[in-house]
Amino acid sequence: MEFQTLKKNHLKRNIIIGILIVGIISAVVLNFTRAKYRTTQSIPLVTGTINYSLADLNIVAITVDGKEVDSIPEGNYELTSESYCTVNGEKDESVKLSYDSTTKGLSVTPMTTKGTKCYLDFNKKSTLKDTILANNSVNSGTPNFANTATTDEGVYKTQDDWGDSYYFRGTVTNNWVKFAGYYWRIVRINGDGSIRIIYNGTNTKTTGSSTMISSSQAFNSSYNRSEYVGYMYTTSQQHGNKTNSNIKAVIDTWYNSNLANHADKISKEAGFCGDREMKSGYSWSSQPSSSIYYKAYERLNTNKSPSFKCSNSADLYTTSSSSKGNKKLANPIGLIVADEVVMAGGAWNSGNSSYYLYNNANYWTMSPFNFSSNGYAYVFCVSSASRLSYASVDWTSGGVRPVINIASDVEITGSGTSSDPYIVVEN
Repeated sequence: MEFQTLKKNHLKRNIIIGILIVGIISAVVLNFTRAKYRTTQSIPLVTGTINYSLADLNIVAITVDGKEVDSIPEGNYELTSESYCTVNGEKDESVKLSYDSTTKGLSVTPMTTKGTKCYLDFNKKSTLKDTILANNSVNSGTPNFANTATTDEGVYKTQDDWGDSYYFRGTVTNNWVKFAGYYWRIVRINGDGSIRIIYNGTNTKTTGSSTMISSSQAFNSSYNRSEYVGYMYTTSQQHGNKTNSNIKAVIDTWYNSNLANHADKISKEAGFCGDREMKSGYSWSSQPSSSIYYKAYERLNTNKSPSFKCSNSADLYTTSSSSKGNKKLANPIGLIVADEVVMAGGAWNSGNSSYYLYNNANYWTMSPFNFSSNGYAYVFCVSSASRLSYASVDWTSGGVRPVINIASDVEITGSGTSSDPYIVVEN
């Protein structure tokens, strides 16, 4: 009898202890759950992180460009209006989705709703490169560069130091861009996807001094050495880059005053080729006794075969963050090169008032021409008749039309005409 009583007492005690343990666990779980709903949680989805405000958020499906995937996409994508969330099986417009393509972070609010399931639909954002290629047919073959382009020849494809490059040629009218308060003309799509544009001024007037930041600038104040054809130069070196030319100093000053605040939209990868290689049969000298010619003269005058490739990396002016070139530029800005003038529709010593680079004014390129037996260094320029010509570097009647490269992932609006230019979207 005493054994039976003891057994009952133990049973009662164990039941009480069990109830207490269950109660403690329940309290802990309840407190943890409440805390969970009060904080923002994160879900890694292969690439990127989803930040959300609901403890039981369920991503039901992710589609990218109409195809179902299992991760947030890499690159320049945005959520479409097809994305939505449901709460307890019903679509709830009060649950808001936002997405940052830079961090690949998705936010879902509000914080207080339970039972949320979300359907995410992504499309690639429209970039300037995508839009240009969608709006233009790319011609096959290669134009006859011995002749000027006096009609709208559209877009052609060639190679540069980064890959496939697409350039406008002739009297094109759909290559206008508005950026940083200025109007520009598209010269080409670079191989890295950035867009090369040349300054046109504060309006769409295509001729006159307003299309340049200066109409009376010497390329260099010194002229009696071969080195002075360089956008940057070093005394006694063919490819040196120690000292800024006068024109580079002017361009850098203008950039710092007008474009530095928009630097996040300008490519730091693409460069500008001031080719100082010599024409076949010539050797470089600082002060030669007879005339010497640079490689661009051979390409454009002799062979009629312009190129976007830069044969010497010391002459490919890039910033320190670029993967190529000399990495000597403090600012990602330069000048048009003579090869680009010819591909756009100009020609050696032939006037052309029809193509898009014509502005009825003289302006500099950054391509060396020659060092003459008269003791002067010469650089290619575009004459007021839009003839590809040349001038002594100390000539003070040359204009300055800056060239920059818009980053490959910029967002744009517009159609590229002068009345509806591509406008770079700036956040």
